[in-house]
Amino acid sequence: MALKKSAKKPETVISSVEDIHKAAVALRDKARALGNYKVAACANIAAKDPMVDGDGNILASSVFSWVEADDIWWKRPQISLNSPIPRACRYEAEAFWCNAQGFYSRGHNTLLEEIDLSKFSDYVGPAALICVPIHMPFGQIGAVSFSVPDQEKSDLSDEFEKDGYELEVLARAFVTSYVKIMDQRNWIPKNCRLSKREVQCVSWAALGKTDIEIALILSRSCATVRFHMHNAAKKLDAVSRSQTVFKATQLGYLGAVAVEKGKSAVLE
Repeated sequence: MALKKSAKKPETVISSVEDIHKAAVALRDKARALGNYKVAACANIAAKDPMVDGDGNILASSVFSWVEADDIWWKRPQISLNSPIPRACRYEAEAFWCNAQGFYSRGHNTLLEEIDLSKFSDYVGPAALICVPIHMPFGQIGAVSFSVPDQEKSDLSDEFEKDGYELEVLARAFVTSYVKIMDQRNWIPKNCRLSKREVQCVSWAALGKTDIEIALILSRSCATVRFHMHNAAKKLDAVSRSQTVFKATQLGYLGAVAVEKGKSAVLE
């Protein structure tokens, strides 16, 4: 049987440090061609460091044309803490559009409905944005937003319907490949694999249970629980109980830990 042709690689994929500027230009030009969108890109919503090219030039100003004093959003750390947009990116993994009245995603997300939008205009210049959250390994979240030339336009439903998927592919390829090239930290041991019992113990620890309580829940001795917790910490290169839980969570071993009828739902 003949193999299907693979999908064409987006022009916004970065293969080396030297590719960063070219990929950023491709993202800018593609966004302009689709709907004359202006791009704002962030590789990590929890950090204030802006995205840069191989020569250290800030992409927001050198490529995406954020040059006015009021536009230098990457120098405003309160945005990541208080703006509703980064908060929404923590709750939603797919592209959405938003205005001062709400967030509009492809599927219903009750967490988005609970975000306070009373100060939307204090943190967001345009009346509406299309935003692409980008969830990556180890809990890092990036985001790319797209605004239209008419800054007063508050309804982007048509634009989102027409261009949302393509903008999402371009943005996700750009940010994920940027992070792979620029962030080479090896803070997780290679080939780290936790056993089922280790995951069970760490999951209960994440819920605040002590070793004695975990032993009662799993019908094992306290010494056995300590053994599994110690092994998990050693495999994760963690120096404390909290760091063991943190690293296991970042690697996706715990998922959304929940308790249901006295049992950890993630372990059932």
